[in-house]
Amino acid sequence: MTAGARRVHVPGEGGVWLFIAGDMVLFSVLFFTFLSYRAGSPQAFAAGRAHLDQVLGLVNTLLLLTSSWFVATGVKAARQRAAGVPQACFAAALGCGLGFGAVKVFEYRAKFDAGLALADSDFFMFYFAYTGIHMIHVVIGMGILLLLINYVRSRPIEAVNLQHVESGATFWHLVDVLWIVIFALLYLLV
Repeated sequence: MTAGARRVHVPGEGGVWLFIAGDMVLFSVLFFTFLSYRAGSPQAFAAGRAHLDQVLGLVNTLLLLTSSWFVATGVKAARQRAAGVPQACFAAALGCGLGFGAVKVFEYRAKFDAGLALADSDFFMFYFAYTGIHMIHVVIGMGILLLLINYVRSRPIEAVNLQHVESGATFWHLVDVLWIVIFALLYLLV
């Protein structure tokens, strides 16, 4: 390393990045499959998309973007050893995750009340499958946020502990990135 060069810090543990890479490959295949089906039937997919509430999709996007900001702020506070701030930030992110889930339940309920279901069309098969798989990620991520809240509350933040905090945060950011792509594909793609 040269005198002026900085060492690049990759947050978290290698195993988390391996999991994320695998998840991204899986979702890439799912997204490619969606685009392939959509290319074969653009009018049917446009008709399905017309039943989605873009405002609710946007609210959920803003909730997850805000939650990622809270998580990033919590990690920064943990690095700075700011007592109490990391758990408050992770709790705020958890609240955003709960809000996301509440909006998604409301949205699913509206679809079911309108008589729309997984078997109605290819579009709704993808919609319910992709948003359902994503919701599983959200629930796991909220569990991780709960663990992070307890983790930073129960021990001093040292380098090894910080790596665990970064790993949890990295997973939560994956949840956010996946939603942004899902939102664009399902709610916005014309």
